[in-house]
Amino acid sequence: MSSIALWGVIIAGIVVLTPLADRIRVPLPVLLTLFGILLPLIPGTPGLRLDPELVLPVVLPPLLFAATQRSTAREFRSQARPILITAVGLTIASAGVVAVIAHAAGAPWAVAWVLGAIVAPPDPVAATAVARRLRLPGRVVTVLEGEGMFNDATALVLYHVAVAAVVAGSVTAAEVGLDLLLAVVVGIAVGAAGGWLGHLLLGRIRVPAAETTVTIALPFAAYLVAEELLGSGVLAVLTLGLWLRSVSHTSVSSGGWLLGRSVWEYADYLITGVVFVLIGFELTSVLDGNPVADIALPLSLAVVAALILLRFAWMFPAVWWLERGMADRARRQGVPEHVAGIGAFTQRETLVISWAGMRGVVSVASALALPHLVASGEEFPQRDTVVFVGLVVVLATLVLQGLTLAPVVRRLGVGTTADETAEVAELRERATRAALDAVLARGDLPAPVRDAVAQQYEGYLAAQQALSEARQAGGDAEGRYGELVDELLRDAVEVERDVCVRARNAGEVSPHVADEVLADVEARAVRDLD
Repeated sequence: MSSIALWGVIIAGIVVLTPLADRIRVPLPVLLTLFGILLPLIPGTPGLRLDPELVLPVVLPPLLFAATQRSTAREFRSQARPILITAVGLTIASAGVVAVIAHAAGAPWAVAWVLGAIVAPPDPVAATAVARRLRLPGRVVTVLEGEGMFNDATALVLYHVAVAAVVAGSVTAAEVGLDLLLAVVVGIAVGAAGGWLGHLLLGRIRVPAAETTVTIALPFAAYLVAEELLGSGVLAVLTLGLWLRSVSHTSVSSGGWLLGRSVWEYADYLITGVVFVLIGFELTSVLDGNPVADIALPLSLAVVAALILLRFAWMFPAVWWLERGMADRARRQGVPEHVAGIGAFTQRETLVISWAGMRGVVSVASALALPHLVASGEEFPQRDTVVFVGLVVVLATLVLQGLTLAPVVRRLGVGTTADETAEVAELRERATRAALDAVLARGDLPAPVRDAVAQQYEGYLAAQQALSEARQAGGDAEGRYGELVDELLRDAVEVERDVCVRARNAGEVSPHVADEVLADVEARAVRDLD
């Protein structure tokens, strides 16, 4: 099998496993990892060679930027304390505990800290996929996503400092402190500058393809510039993404927003899938090239156990400390506890957060990015062992916790009755009514102009209300009327598509005209059906 054919098989595997994961209710990263382990075992499958220097700059910017586009800075501010306690405190503690275990197993301190930084950050991909499907409370999802983004920054700053110490041969405490400070300050500054520049550019372009090109280029540029200036590329991308998410939506055209959303969803999906598949390939490469030390497997199991136990030991006292601080502050301010938000996390929710500690993409990428040589020209000390342990930890936590998280959530009965479909309909109606009021208030415009636009909004509002009433008309718990409404809408959309495609193929209209109408048809299908 050629390398090109192998990549085709990998992409095909990702495509096939995606609906399968949803059907059997197993997190997709778990299936992709197992696929990546089995594929290299097929005779004739070539190995995949990755340049360590390209792994982090290629993988991290799109994944981190895509993650920022699924949330907002306001959500993170609302859960800032628990996010900081987990993303910074727990990440550093996890790295330290793993470093102690690795050093006790014979690794030099600098190498031990490299391993600790690799396995310290949990990945939110599998956890939030389960969380959203099972309708976990929004605050739980926010904490998991916020932890998943900001612990990457913490862990990768530690990672870069530790790798630099191994490569250089020695490092002082003052140098470590300066490197950490520089990484944080420069990373945030570069991200803020990139956000300001991106907002300025997007406000002047107003062409969907060009707007999307800017949003694709900016994360890579911010990451590379920050790293070149000895800052944190991760912090730069996170700052950039949250800045643009908060202030730049009105600067982007409607077409640019739709196109950009699709592009980033696809990039997140494809890159994440490929990285999880690569776990198996890298494990095979490590084991075939240089058999790892006998201590590697026991060390891997010890690290997995330590990370799981530490997360439980950290989360419950942290939640208790947070709630005690909130209660004390509420008493000082004379605010009732229910207003102050006391009891933000129940014990069952804390248990779910504690169990959602699967390692993933960042751990894999940082393990693959380890250099092969140090400054003296010698091999990176115990590189194969570090990579092996890191990948085994990812695999073990994905399989153990990834496969059991959904049953644990169901068993504990942790969930919300919030109906997102109803919330979407309510927000659509509110936005449409506000627009209609604004149109009717324009007394300075000619009546035909004002009435034409008003009729469009009135028609859309009437249609949405009619669809909502039809979906609820049956009054049955299974929502049979809703299914019938969706079925009829799909049939109608298929008729529209058929008319447009036939007209295009028959030469009755130009391809551009047909595509413009099809774009409107598909946008309405997404709006009303997805």
